[in-house]
Amino acid sequence: MKNILIKTGINAVALWIAAIVVPGITLAESDKSTSSKVLSIIVVALVFALINVVVKPIAHFFSFPLIVLTLGLFTFVVNALMLQILSWLSDSLNLAFHVDHFFWAAIFGALVVSFVSMLVNMLLPDNLEQH
Repeated sequence: MKNILIKTGINAVALWIAAIVVPGITLAESDKSTSSKVLSIIVVALVFALINVVVKPIAHFFSFPLIVLTLGLFTFVVNALMLQILSWLSDSLNLAFHVDHFFWAAIFGALVVSFVSMLVNMLLPDNLEQH
């Protein structure tokens, strides 16, 4: 359970930083209070985690030849697709997350989310659930 909360926190931080850095990605801008912004970011991160658990393995399976052909670079396109699906679901669920354009905003956002997630995972010890 603790591992799920940590992964959700990492996703929340990564999405928040992507929204700050990437023009075309908005996250919790319409919320007025800080607590509602934080809650929105956490809910969006939970939806993103659910997408990554359900849809991402299927997308990786079907795009495996392209991932091998591009030496793994097509993974960023798959990650951008996950952000685009998150944007579509967020619009449907009235959550405060939106990606304007697939190619530039989503791909650059996928790079930022991947980099931030990798950085935070490197900084956190592997055996957090044992402490």
